[in-house]
Amino acid sequence: MSQTTEIEIELRGTGPPEGRARQTPTPAPPAILPKRDVRHGLRAAIGQALEERRLFVLLPFCVIAGLIASLEVSSAPQPWVLIADGVALTLILAASTQALTTLRLATVATAFWLGFSLLAIHGALFGTPMLSQPAYGTFQARVDEIISKTGSQQRIVVSDIRPVAETRGIEVRRARVFVRAGPDLEPGDIIETRFRFYSVPGPAVPGAFDAQFHSYFDGIGAYATTNAPPVIVSEGDAGQPDRVIETLRGGISARLDAVLAEPAAGIARAVINGDQSAVTEEAREIMATAGLAHVLSISGLHLTLVAGGVYFALRLLLAALGGGAGRFSAKRLAAIGGMISALLYFSISGGNVAAMRSTIMILLVFGAILAGRRALTMRNVAIAGFLVIVTDPASVFRPSFQLSFAAVVALVGTYESYRPRMDRERSTVRKLASYFLGIAVTSLVAGAATVLFSIYHFQQTSPLGVVGNLISLPLVGFVMMPAALLGVLAMPLGLEWLPITIMGWSIDWMLQCAAVIASYSRHVSASPLLTPVSLVIGLVALAWFAFLNSPWRFLGPAAALLAVSLLTLDKPPDVLVADTTQAVAVRQEGGMGLASGKANSFAVEIWQETYSEPIEKLTDGLLCDALGCIAHGKGGFTVAVVRDQAAFGEDCRAADLVVTRLTAPRYCRAATTVIDATDLRRGGVQWLRWLGGSFEIRPAITGLNRPWRVAPP
Repeated sequence: MSQTTEIEIELRGTGPPEGRARQTPTPAPPAILPKRDVRHGLRAAIGQALEERRLFVLLPFCVIAGLIASLEVSSAPQPWVLIADGVALTLILAASTQALTTLRLATVATAFWLGFSLLAIHGALFGTPMLSQPAYGTFQARVDEIISKTGSQQRIVVSDIRPVAETRGIEVRRARVFVRAGPDLEPGDIIETRFRFYSVPGPAVPGAFDAQFHSYFDGIGAYATTNAPPVIVSEGDAGQPDRVIETLRGGISARLDAVLAEPAAGIARAVINGDQSAVTEEAREIMATAGLAHVLSISGLHLTLVAGGVYFALRLLLAALGGGAGRFSAKRLAAIGGMISALLYFSISGGNVAAMRSTIMILLVFGAILAGRRALTMRNVAIAGFLVIVTDPASVFRPSFQLSFAAVVALVGTYESYRPRMDRERSTVRKLASYFLGIAVTSLVAGAATVLFSIYHFQQTSPLGVVGNLISLPLVGFVMMPAALLGVLAMPLGLEWLPITIMGWSIDWMLQCAAVIASYSRHVSASPLLTPVSLVIGLVALAWFAFLNSPWRFLGPAAALLAVSLLTLDKPPDVLVADTTQAVAVRQEGGMGLASGKANSFAVEIWQETYSEPIEKLTDGLLCDALGCIAHGKGGFTVAVVRDQAAFGEDCRAADLVVTRLTAPRYCRAATTVIDATDLRRGGVQWLRWLGGSFEIRPAITGLNRPWRVAPP
C-alpha cells in the first residue's frame, strides 16, 4: 500500500482497509538518464516498454501505416493476395507462441496487414459506383440523413434513388443533395422531385480534402440539387431511431433559436447538436484565430464536461442519500450514469469522429471504474483508436481524426510522465491556481501535438491559443456546458429559458474574449506550407511518444520538429488551373493574379485560403484578344490561355505554358508544356511551379485506377 498514490486509488476504485490510515508514499528518486552510454539508456527504455506490454499501443499506428501503404501501391490490392497474407500471418502467430520476439513481429505484421486490407474490405461493403456524367430528371428517393437545415435550405443524404417515368436511372447507392426549398424533411421520408445529379468534385488543390475518396466510403456516388421543391410521397416510420433522434435534434435547435439570437444561437446549436451550419463566418474565424475552434466541434472537451459533470453530481447526490453503505457502490452507479449521459450526448451530436473517439474513451474510463482499475491509460487510447480505425478507416485521412487522436495521445502521455499527487489539504487559492495551470498545460500540450496537422490541413496556427483557452475554458467548463446540460434537461418541462439565456451570455463573453485575442494573433498567424511527408513524420513521432514511458519518449517529437523543418517545407505554386471553372492564376512580382476567370469563384476562394494570399484580376502584364490571353509570370515565364483553335499555332511556339479548355493538337505538346481539357478531366486542378526552364506539375487527382475516382468521360 505504501507504493500506491491516492490518485491511483481513486482511479482503480479501491481504498485502504477499514480502520487503517492512509500512508504517505515515499517519493521515488528521479530517473537519471545514463551519462556514459546514451544508446544503453534508449535500449533499456525500449526493453522496459516491451516488458510492460506497451507494444499493444503501437497496433493502431501499425494499422494506420498499412492504410497509408495501401494507397501508395500502384493499384488496389487483390483479394486473393490479402487472403493469402492473412492465412500466412495466422500460421506464424499460431507457431510463435513460444518465441516472444517472433510473436511480437508477427503481431505488428498482422496489424499492418489489417490496415493494408481495410480499405478494400470497406469498399466492398460500403462503396458505390461513382457518377461520371451529369443526370437530370424526376426521381424518387429515401431520405437517410439530414446534414443541416438553414431556413428553407436543407442538405440531406438520400438512397434508393429510382427514376420516374422516362427518366434514365443512375447506379449510385446514395447521393448528397442540396434542397433549396420545400417542406421540412425527416429520415425515412420518400420524396419525389426533379434532380440534377453531378459528379463528386476532386480536391481543390493537391493534397487537400478529397471528397471523392471520402464520399465513396460513405456510399455517396454523386452530388445533386433539386430543381423544384420536393414532394413527400410517404412519411417514414415515426418510431425509427434515426427519425426520433433527428426530431429531437430539431426540437432542441428550435428551442435554442427561440431564446438566443445570432451568433450565440448558432454556436449553441454546434455545442449541443453538433450542427455548425448556423455558425456565422465571422464567429468561426474569430474563434479559429483565437485557438478556440475546438469549442465548435463536439469532442472530448464537451463529452468529458457532460459525462464527468453527471458522474460527480450523481456521486454527491448518492453520498448525500447515504449511498454505498453496503447496499451498492455510489461510485459505480455514478459511473453508469456517466456512461448513459455520454451515449445520449453522442446520439444527438451528429456522430463525428472526434465525438465517437471521445465517447469510446469515456466508456472505457467509466468501465475501468466499474472494474476497479486505473482509467486513464495509453492502452485505452489505443483501444479507442483501433475501434474507430476498424469501423471507419477512411476517417484516418480526415483532419478531425488526426487532430483528436494526436491531442489525446499527447495528453495521456503527458499525464503518464507527470501524474500529480491529489492533495485534499491544499488551500482554495492553491487549488484554483492548479486548475488554471492545468488549463495552460493542457492547451500547450494539445496545441503542440496538433500544430503540425493544423498547419498542413488549414495553413493556420493559433499563436495565442494558450491565452485564449486560459480565458475562455473556465467560462466553457463552469458556465456554458453546465447551462447547456440544464437547459436540455429542462426543455421537456418548458423551463429552459433561464439556463439557455445563461448559456447565451457565456457565449457572448467568450466571443468578446476571442475577438480580443484574435486581434493580436492575426499579425503572427502565418504558417509554412508542408508536403504530405510531414504527416507521416508526425505519425511516427506520435507512435514513439505513445510507446515509450520514460523521458526518452520526448525524443520523437523533438526529432520530428527537426525532420519537418528540413525535409517537408513546400513552396507555393506559380500557376494554378481550375478544372470546372475558367480560373487560371499566375504569380507575378506582386503575388498571384487571375489571367482568366472570376475572383469570387469557389476554386479561387479555396486557393486564397490555402496559400494565404489574395488573388485578384491581373491588371499588368496581361494581353487579351478574341483568341485568348497572354500573361507574364515571375521568373520570366509566359502563359498563354487559348480559347480558339486558331491561337495554337502561334502560342504553342511562343509560350512556356499553354492552358486551354479545348483539346490541344499533338504538335503543341511537342513544342511546350500544355494543360488542356484531357488533363483537366483526368487530373482535376493543376498545380505548376516554374523551375527556370520547365514546370513541375502536380495534378490534384491521382490514382485514377482506384474505385473512388470518377472515370473521365
